[in-house]
Amino acid sequence: MLSRLVSVTLLILGGRIFIDIQEVTAGRARFPKPVMVYKLLSFFGDNIVASEGEEWKRYRKIAAPAFNDKNGKLIWNETIRIVGDLFENVCCKYNSSCKSDFMSLQIALFVLGAAAFGRRMSWKDDEGIPPNHKMTFKSAILEVSTNCFIKLIVPEWAMGITAFTRKVRLASEELDRYMLEMIWSRRNAEKKEEKDDPLSNLLEASSDDSSFTDRDLTGNIFIFLIAGHETTAHTFCFAFALLALYLDQQETLFQHINSVLPEGGLPVSCELRGTSWVLYETLRMFPPVTAIPKYSAEDTTLTISSATGGKRILPVPRGSYVSLNVVGLHYSPRYWKDPDEFRPARFLESDWPRDAFISFSAGPQDCIGRKFFETEGIAVFTMIVSKYEIRIKEEPQFARETFEERKARVLALRPGITMTPLRVPLAFKRR
Repeated sequence: MLSRLVSVTLLILGGRIFIDIQEVTAGRARFPKPVMVYKLLSFFGDNIVASEGEEWKRYRKIAAPAFNDKNGKLIWNETIRIVGDLFENVCCKYNSSCKSDFMSLQIALFVLGAAAFGRRMSWKDDEGIPPNHKMTFKSAILEVSTNCFIKLIVPEWAMGITAFTRKVRLASEELDRYMLEMIWSRRNAEKKEEKDDPLSNLLEASSDDSSFTDRDLTGNIFIFLIAGHETTAHTFCFAFALLALYLDQQETLFQHINSVLPEGGLPVSCELRGTSWVLYETLRMFPPVTAIPKYSAEDTTLTISSATGGKRILPVPRGSYVSLNVVGLHYSPRYWKDPDEFRPARFLESDWPRDAFISFSAGPQDCIGRKFFETEGIAVFTMIVSKYEIRIKEEPQFARETFEERKARVLALRPGITMTPLRVPLAFKRR
């Protein structure tokens, strides 16, 4: 049991006291993660997120090679292909309105399926249900990623009570079956193909550890699916909304892309720093998780300081719960000028406060899929913004709303596994 609650945030006591978050994130032995909080995410097997200590090191050692520089080209090419297919077969082709949340979920899913697991999916509804299944892979992962919180809060015996919970249960069972089939297929393929996707790399890295079971694999595959799908999709959705609200920032990004994009060709991702600034600013304003839980493994102390520079020592007893307030950090005026404003160019400055940006977590346990997200995101926004102007869909019932009212409506969210946008209807107009 955690004996006491210590709220270690960037802003406590009315914003007058500050704690160096690095002191917590760097001291992994002093402040480990409370594994019991994450065990709820282990219903497909133990994994890198729901582990700590030697077990975490084992998972990290095996998972790290799954995300390397070699698969960057694969991610980039698959993302370009998928967005190109979007232009040809979905609403953008007709200059019509789109539900940004649904489109973002689909883009993230298709890229993850193709670039991470070798499963290409189409924007057309032409995917049949394979033998021995009751759902397509696309339907199963969309259902689980959208509603997996149901599995966290509803007891297993109660999952059959309503049609909704039965559908979530079926999707979970189907996803589990698909993951086991992917593992079996790759292991037993007559012709071993050299692939750079994370699943192939994960299987290869785990082959030297006989204690790494199929349940370890499905547990980690599921975490990669959730982290790579839901988190990415929601970030894309918020970024689309912000660009549609702040048209001057969208125009700045468009001009940046035009200045880099070779005529008739596509750039490499590292050339488009302006796109990454938009993604970073979106993550600053809408971090996927609002708090990072830790606890004190021993009697220790933390140094706290006031706005005037005074310092004192805060005792932290063993077993105290320590919560890193991501939102408080990202909106602190001590580190960010005008933190409520959408200003991607703040990341252009060489001295932007890197230690005050923890959307990918911080310290040794930072996000293992960061490069995957960045490569995919840069490709998505380069393709879309270069060809389409993004606007908020005009709806008669909102004709007289002010900018602030529109902003509040479009950026409304609900809590979930990650911050989830409620409704973001957009219009894409060909430039």
